Amino acid sequence: MQGRIDSELGDISIDNSVLAKFAGNIAVECFGIVGMAAVSVTDGIVKLVKREHLAKGVNVEVDEDNNVSIDFHVIVAYGVSISAVSDNLISTVKYQVEETTGLTVKHINIFVEGVRVID
Repeated sequence: MQGRIDSELGDISIDNSVLAKFAGNIAVECFGIVGMAAVSVTDGIVKLVKREHLAKGVNVEVDEDNNVSIDFHVIVAYGVSISAVSDNLISTVKYQVEETTGLTVKHINIFVEGVRVID
């Protein structure tokens, strides 16, 4: 299901892949996030996703009530508080997605897939 916004001039549909790219771009700008991770289901290998493929580390679902749930698979910087980074990511993404799209973010789940030392 896609996100829908009803306006007086017509209806707007936002594809889940667009929401995923938008949320992924917000996430990688957050402090402590090295990048998004793509997990290979067959061999369990985690790969750092390049900036142009951020949506591979994000899963977006929109329910029938137009509420958005977002799953992030992230790689965090070594030495940072994972809970502080997660809290910042959740609040930043929730605010930006709701302000930009007008949709309600119901859930944000964060899966830390790895830790990386930043030079």
